Amino acid sequence: MTGHQTVNIVMIEDDEGHARLIEKNIRRAGVTNAIRHFTDGTSAMEYLFHAPDGPAMNGPALVLLDLNLPDMSGTDILQRMKAEGSALRRTPVVVLTTTDDKVEIQRCYDLGANVYITKPVNYESFAQAIRQLGLFLTVIQVPEVEADAG
Repeated sequence: MTGHQTVNIVMIEDDEGHARLIEKNIRRAGVTNAIRHFTDGTSAMEYLFHAPDGPAMNGPALVLLDLNLPDMSGTDILQRMKAEGSALRRTPVVVLTTTDDKVEIQRCYDLGANVYITKPVNYESFAQAIRQLGLFLTVIQVPEVEADAG
């Protein structure tokens, strides 16, 4: 593929308050990329893997993933994305969750998470962490989706 392709951000976060705070502070950091927000794993997986405008069919993305979703675990989504043969195995995943259990953190990295951020309980600390994530997002390079994943 030639030329620069815009990286879409896929946010999988069931807490609407957290989602608004994440988007607001990413925007404050100067990130203008499109953000697709999903509140459950099922609709997020459908978009990621099967939607014509989703990353598996339509190019690079960055996933912001909460682990505690109403219908499935975020680790299940991570495992499927990073599986051998998945068109999304190189898609960067930032786990953004309240879970600070060291075993869970290690598991996410073992499954292929690129970054693991624990959501601070304090509002201002959380806002600051997301602004820093936004600055990080302005400088990272995201690989294109593989043309043939099989």
